[in-house]
Amino acid sequence: MALKPTIYKFRISLSDLNRDYYDTLNLTVAQHPSETTERMMVRVLAYCINASEYLTFSKGLSNVEEPDIWAKTLDEQISLWIDIGEPDADRVKKACHQAQLVKIYSFNTKSDVWWDQGANKFNQLDASFFRFDWADILTLAKLVERTMDFSVTITENSAYIATKLGECEIPWIELSNGQN
Repeated sequence: MALKPTIYKFRISLSDLNRDYYDTLNLTVAQHPSETTERMMVRVLAYCINASEYLTFSKGLSNVEEPDIWAKTLDEQISLWIDIGEPDADRVKKACHQAQLVKIYSFNTKSDVWWDQGANKFNQLDASFFRFDWADILTLAKLVERTMDFSVTITENSAYIATKLGECEIPWIELSNGQN
């Protein structure tokens, strides 16, 4: 019998001061059986950073042909492709051909090695790359509950997160901005 995903329900009060975007997000997130809590929370964080009307979680780990998060236009064109983790250059190149805008968010202990090994190829692609610090993501993951309300305030390259279990700041570094 196949393992089933774990379902999380998040009510997020989002204030993105960079874009003057303010919203209350009601997200139901399915954590794939092979997905860590840390990776799932990076997906949620990337969703908040890019929140917009047509942004949705895709099948992600259940369908390797899809990104983790995407936005599609009304005519089903992919306007935004977001991958979480450390994809290889071929996957990013393919995404660049399928989507108008591609963003990659890396987060774990091997992110530095992944970037150092692939930077030459990645910098040739029209994609933006960002890195979260692993220790910050571990702190965020400790605040997670199956059903929770929390606030996310985004300013500059940082997200300030407040939950009933505590608070944390998650900064990110822009590795490449997709401008060739």
